[in-house]
Amino acid sequence: MTIFSLVVWGALFAIFLFQLIRSIRIVPAQKAYIVERLGKYSKTLRAGFHLLFPFLDKVTYILDLREEAINVPPQDCFTSDNVKVEVDGVIYISIVNPEKASYGITNYRFGSIQLAQTTVRAVIGTLDLDKSFEERELINKRIVEVLSEAGESWGVRVHRYEVKNIVPPDTVRNAMERQMTAERERRAAIARSEGVRDSRINNSEGIKSELINKSEGEKQRRINQAEGRAQEIAALAEATAAAIETMGAALSQQGGPEAITLRLGEQYLQRLSGLAREDAHIILPADLTNSEKLLGVTRIADIGKKKP
Repeated sequence: MTIFSLVVWGALFAIFLFQLIRSIRIVPAQKAYIVERLGKYSKTLRAGFHLLFPFLDKVTYILDLREEAINVPPQDCFTSDNVKVEVDGVIYISIVNPEKASYGITNYRFGSIQLAQTTVRAVIGTLDLDKSFEERELINKRIVEVLSEAGESWGVRVHRYEVKNIVPPDTVRNAMERQMTAERERRAAIARSEGVRDSRINNSEGIKSELINKSEGEKQRRINQAEGRAQEIAALAEATAAAIETMGAALSQQGGPEAITLRLGEQYLQRLSGLAREDAHIILPADLTNSEKLLGVTRIADIGKKKP
């Protein structure tokens, strides 16, 4: 054999050995290998050890079955009130059918991004600027619905979509900042006014309570004074009644009228001693020398003679 023949046979042996080695495939977990035989889909290799036919079988696609996050690039969208905003987001998808993901679409990632962008533009176009910031959940839900419908033919499952940023133009953002500043100042002014109002209400309630307490105290004081005077009058009346009763009892005793006449005479003379003042003016209705007539001695004596 010539050297040329040895080289050719050596090359063929190397190619055969290389193909034999390539026919032995160990598929990792969460991976899927698409195998074609003579250019036609043959089978899908899952995790584990697999042996292919050399020169006939070929691994065409290697797919990752894990969930992956795909960034949706920023794009310009117009709201219903003709304000341009820049919107971007993230898609979370995973492959559920490796065959459809390989043959149903040329690039499922690129297709998902394009479909998400068109859907975002459509949804943003139905909202005004203020609502576009508030309706993030609506945007996310609508994009997931559209991508899930398309994903059935692409062999992918869309788990969720999240809007990352909605960026309005600088002029609109400055106007919104001024509006928010004015709104915060308005709320602060309202809070201050409510605080002043509550303070005045509390002060007035305090003054009202104080006046009520004072009036109740004054009322109770007057009631106590009236009750005290009533008790005093009652006590004086009882004392007077007792004195009269005692006097009546004394008149019925022997020598009682004379004792009472003597006591009245003493008081009469004491009163007369005050007539010597210069500033005193006296009207005498009777003769001062007739003391028995003035004191009613005879009448008192007669009363004493009556039997009870």
